[in-house]
Amino acid sequence: MDSKFHQPVDGAQVPRFAGHATFMRLPAVASAAGLDIALVGIPWDGGTTNRAGARHGPREVRNLSSLIRSTHPVFKTEPFKVTNVADVGDVSVNPIDLLDGLKRIEEGISEIVSHGALPLSVGGDHLTTLPVLRAVAKTGPVGLIHFDAHSDTNDTYFGTNPYTHGTPFRRAIEEGLLDPHRIVQIGIRGSIYEPGEHDWAKAQGVRIIYMEEFIERGAQSVIKDVKDIIGTSPAYLTFDIDSIDPSMAPGTGTPEIGGFTTREAQQLIRLLDGVNLVGADVVEVAPPFDLVNMTSIVGATMMFEILCIMARQIERGR
Repeated sequence: MDSKFHQPVDGAQVPRFAGHATFMRLPAVASAAGLDIALVGIPWDGGTTNRAGARHGPREVRNLSSLIRSTHPVFKTEPFKVTNVADVGDVSVNPIDLLDGLKRIEEGISEIVSHGALPLSVGGDHLTTLPVLRAVAKTGPVGLIHFDAHSDTNDTYFGTNPYTHGTPFRRAIEEGLLDPHRIVQIGIRGSIYEPGEHDWAKAQGVRIIYMEEFIERGAQSVIKDVKDIIGTSPAYLTFDIDSIDPSMAPGTGTPEIGGFTTREAQQLIRLLDGVNLVGADVVEVAPPFDLVNMTSIVGATMMFEILCIMARQIERGR
């Protein structure tokens, strides 16, 4: 094992409830310099339109990520041995100024990217993904793999507000951060505001895989389509925790029944092994609405699943 790689605290040596809370019990570092993957919190929910609370997600996901061990059960990958990973803390946020909050998040992620590290963040509401994309797509548009109950391609809320957790991917397409022909949204479901709510996204070329299609086709068939659409060019992975059924992840601001099981979500992420990721996030974990930390452990586990496919990607490139 390369001694320069950070290692998590061993739960067999130090109890999981002891010590400082960091993502997966890794060292807390001040900079992404020398890292392959930077785990980072975005404690901000300034784009929430109804039930706020996702600003508390990073702290609780850190707490529950102490349950994560060092080896993937299926791939047998040991991400902390093949890549250098650490917790770089939280980006600076502004809870009372939305536009300044977006600017601070972009600056924080840009700092990570400048060191050549891949950002793997925990939010925060889904608007946090917009400034992250501004940081990772500075040289050109990227593809998007998007797990969610909602398309998040609305235009405005309350008549004038273009920046909410229901609008990030419309803004990202308009800003040239995303190639709409390389966007796939998986698990979309639930009631909508009007019949044509998704028409704009579809007209841009976005592929929407509704939950009904997923149920009919299954994970392997769906992810084959995802990989065909995304190809080998760079892509970003965003995982909204409300893609999972609220019976298994109740701690979120906009729950929708009929979602993925946690097992299905794990399978979906594992099948993405081989895609070319420039970053990823887990968003909308809202601890104030959680029950016995169920959603936070789901968020931490999805984060680990994503980390492992990122680590395998980096290992293959070496």
